[in-house]
Amino acid sequence: MSTRGDRRTFRNEDLVLKVTTDIDPQVWDESRYEAFLDELCGSREYQKEAIRTTLRYLLGGKYASLRELAKENFDDNEELQQRYGSWAGMERHLQLPDQLSCSIDQATGTGKSYVLYGLAAILLAEGAVDRVLVLCPSNTIEAGLLGKFRELAADANLRDALPAGVKFKAPKIINASESIVDGSICVENYHAILENVKSSIRDSLKGKGARVAVLNDEAHHVANAGGAEAKKWKEFLLNPEYGFRIVVGVSGTCYVDDEYFADVVHRYSLRQAIEERFVKKVEYVAEMPETNNADEKWQLIYKRHEAWKKKLKARKIRPLTIIVTRDIRACEQVAEELKEFLTEWEKLKPEQAEAKVLPVTSSSKHQANVARLKLVDQPASKVEWIVSVSMLSEGWDVKNVFQIVPHEERAFNSKLLIAQVLGRGLRRPDDWKGEDPMVTVFNHDAWSGRIKHLVNEILEIERRLTSRVDPASKWNFELHNLDYTRDEDTSEYAKKGEYRLLEEGFVDLPAQVEAEDVTIEFERAVSGEHAKWKTEIQHKTWSAEEVAEQMFQRLKSIDEESKDADDPKDRTAYAKKFPLAKCEAIVRESLKRAKIKTGRVTDENRQKFLQALGTLRRKSAKRVVYKLSPKALVTLNTRERQAESCSAAELRRGTKRVFYPPGCEATLEDEQKEFFRELQDPDGDFASGREPVTNATDFKTPANLVIADATPERKFVRELCNRDYAATVDAWLKNTPVGFYSIEYAWKKGEHPKRGEFSPDFFIKQGNRIFVVEIKDDGEIADPSVENVKKHEYANAHFARLNQWLEKENLPTRYQFNMLSPQDYGKFFTKLRKRDLVRFRSELDVAMAKANSGK
Repeated sequence: MSTRGDRRTFRNEDLVLKVTTDIDPQVWDESRYEAFLDELCGSREYQKEAIRTTLRYLLGGKYASLRELAKENFDDNEELQQRYGSWAGMERHLQLPDQLSCSIDQATGTGKSYVLYGLAAILLAEGAVDRVLVLCPSNTIEAGLLGKFRELAADANLRDALPAGVKFKAPKIINASESIVDGSICVENYHAILENVKSSIRDSLKGKGARVAVLNDEAHHVANAGGAEAKKWKEFLLNPEYGFRIVVGVSGTCYVDDEYFADVVHRYSLRQAIEERFVKKVEYVAEMPETNNADEKWQLIYKRHEAWKKKLKARKIRPLTIIVTRDIRACEQVAEELKEFLTEWEKLKPEQAEAKVLPVTSSSKHQANVARLKLVDQPASKVEWIVSVSMLSEGWDVKNVFQIVPHEERAFNSKLLIAQVLGRGLRRPDDWKGEDPMVTVFNHDAWSGRIKHLVNEILEIERRLTSRVDPASKWNFELHNLDYTRDEDTSEYAKKGEYRLLEEGFVDLPAQVEAEDVTIEFERAVSGEHAKWKTEIQHKTWSAEEVAEQMFQRLKSIDEESKDADDPKDRTAYAKKFPLAKCEAIVRESLKRAKIKTGRVTDENRQKFLQALGTLRRKSAKRVVYKLSPKALVTLNTRERQAESCSAAELRRGTKRVFYPPGCEATLEDEQKEFFRELQDPDGDFASGREPVTNATDFKTPANLVIADATPERKFVRELCNRDYAATVDAWLKNTPVGFYSIEYAWKKGEHPKRGEFSPDFFIKQGNRIFVVEIKDDGEIADPSVENVKKHEYANAHFARLNQWLEKENLPTRYQFNMLSPQDYGKFFTKLRKRDLVRFRSELDVAMAKANSGK
């Protein structure tokens, strides 16, 4: 573990739980099964060690539960103590603490099925259990495991390697269509455990869990359970009707988002698998040229794919590229874009491009493609490109994937997803000899650090402090809001006359290149070596005639729309002033001046010609105004405010500051306590980010601490905690930037109308009055921004409507909104202390009202 100011870094291997080797051989003698492990695993020592370690934990008699193993490790491992802060902090991260449960972290492509079979076969042979249930997340994995397990169970050499006198020598391999009897290994999709699904699992195992081992393949699905059905997987494991005692998970992605599992007993990492040549090497983009042109991005991906095709031709391998998208709609759109690109670039017929691109999603329209997925590495397949949603199912074991393209950041926004995406391309082709195979991840270069962290087995935790409201605090109070309907009011305004266009007879163009040399730098995972790949981008171009035609057609369309205008001044004649020949002459003169000799125009310069025509407004334009109408009173409480946090970096730089009372540390999560103690040092790195409130009675807010943003906010919080003013208020709350109490408003940014919401900074309760305050800098008084003027207008209108509604409901509470800057803090707090703040208006209130009225 290392701490670099704002972040704390742990290596995953330091978080693995150690299982004691001090086992009485009379209780468990693992040496009896060495011949079996040699026959099963061959030279893959990491598989043998995973099985040995897990069986020592399950059968060695040293541990009654995961909780005991974890506590022993927490007490002995300083890294775990630093990571979780306290034993209670670690205990909360244990998925199944009361069972003999654990996880095995084994990189994708390194043979998890052998570990699962080895555990199941030995547990049955030893008589430790009577039955084994292997649960997996998909039909694809179920089919793969059933096939592998039946092959292994039928292997006479493997059976003969078991020691004499074992209870079950040849396990029966079944799925849940048969009753689960003693001596059987049942492999099933986890959907079979659901109550509404007909299967033998529930009836066969009810009340027998103590003599059943449950093995979970792709166990991250249990830990990351999101949907209702996925959650039932974990509920099934915990269900007392079954009483399962032994539960082992195996996964190549032991993460809950970016958090490493707290129950891993053996780890064989991606880094080790690459170094020991059990999987492909990985290279990813470290630096690449910026381009927002979709066609140019496809060119780069296509040319890298073609480079792999050329390199693998002698091996008779047709490489696959996988493109990972966010959802079904994006998958379909990307697949269509790719087919269009291939049709144009390779001069293919549409049906030929269709045969090369395989979209794979859960949509019913793509079910046939899911079946084709199993055949894509067969010689008869024409598929070269697979476009999928989020990730292809685990258990898809195709070995000729040589390029992976995360289409957007969402596919790469956690270690779990990165590991899953990489996992689809790690398997090595059979009988590969010579230079190690490599998979290219064609990522955005901004994401390269995330891949490096994953491969380097680093868990990096940003140090943060969290402000939470205590639901039981005596400083909580009630607030009111209005639920609005939004009505559209549409009006039109007219434009008179023509614009003056192209008076100089040319458009000033920048230099252009039609074919651009580009270099992409790849970084090799593990070794850190950098390799540069040079290629060329062909920019799309148009002839001078084509650009002139586009200009002329745009001018004609404006004339056509204005020809029936009642006022002759509204009728334009752009096309008559600029006939096609004149437009072409302007284009050619522009190219000549820019020293562009090919007569072709790149897309960037084509846009310059169209932009030179100006904003040709039609005879009228529509203006839409949204009117808000309250339809219901909404009551909420400060205890409902969500948590907000700030980072160590923000506190160290002083861009944020925390105000906290005595006893604050006890309210923090265990992982944050050490950082908080460091923050409290008045001479430490975070001195500019802290402000302790010495007396808790002056801190009249239900939040455990308050995060203030800029200097004006800090000064305001400081005054709220001043004894003279704190004594006169009932309570107050610092709002969160989004999500708790917001006010809708509309303003104009340039010529574009915009709508948004803002959250007023503070709510201060004094008797039946709630003073709502939005803090701004003094500079707004002299030069109010348009957006803040509208915030002020809409907030005042909102609280006026709210007060009317409260009066109608005979409720005593009344609200007052003020926009305040430090210049008026003295006046504001003096009035607050004297209980004379009603109808107070600040200099900023006046400036905003004046700006809004146009005076």
